[in-house]
Amino acid sequence: MALKIGDPAPDFSLPATAGGKISLSDYRGKRNVLLAFYALSWTGV
Repeated sequence: MALKIGDPAPDFSLPATAGGKISLSDYRGKRNVLLAFYALSWTGV
């Protein structure tokens, strides 16, 4: 899947720190979401 600038992000789910799962769609239209990726963070490498 190729995204272009301005395309909406596809929905996805990730484990929540408090347990359970959290999805991007939980926030769509309610809040802004910022994703930050840190290569090899918290991996012990």
